[in-house]
Amino acid sequence: MLNRTTLARPYARAAFQSARAHDSVQTWGHNLAVAAQVASEEPMPALLENPRLTKAQILDVFREAGGEALDDRFLNFLKTLSQYRRLALLPDVYVQFEALRREAEERVHVLVTSAHAMSEEQARRLSERLRQRFEREIDLEVEVDASLIGGAVIRARDQVIDGSVRGQLKRLARQVAA
Repeated sequence: MLNRTTLARPYARAAFQSARAHDSVQTWGHNLAVAAQVASEEPMPALLENPRLTKAQILDVFREAGGEALDDRFLNFLKTLSQYRRLALLPDVYVQFEALRREAEERVHVLVTSAHAMSEEQARRLSERLRQRFEREIDLEVEVDASLIGGAVIRARDQVIDGSVRGQLKRLARQVAA
């Protein structure tokens, strides 16, 4: 069976192409974020799998959550997902949609997990270095994980730069064991 990422990919592309064609990428991004949150919060995952609920009943939940912000094109998109029993993929569709948006805007999402909180100046300098490395604008997200002991782990696209003390200790342990 195909994994969720593979299943979500064509829906994310279709959503992005439609949003771009109608100059509503921001709106679709917001609507997908809301729909993804609705689809992932309890008890929705179980409800999406419940054969007793009609597709119309499930779509009503999304309509209520999105309010008047959901236009007809987006509702049709949700109906298509519902028809193929793919509403549970909405969180994955949203992630891929955002990746397509960033790519089109020549932006890169970078997750920095640091052992200690970063100052605004440190984040700005790191963002600037990463902008030069990737030759794109950077959407920097910083998390703190004290278990890293020191340093940071940087994740951008499919690259991981592990400059943490924990990572260095693991590499040293592998070298000693070899």
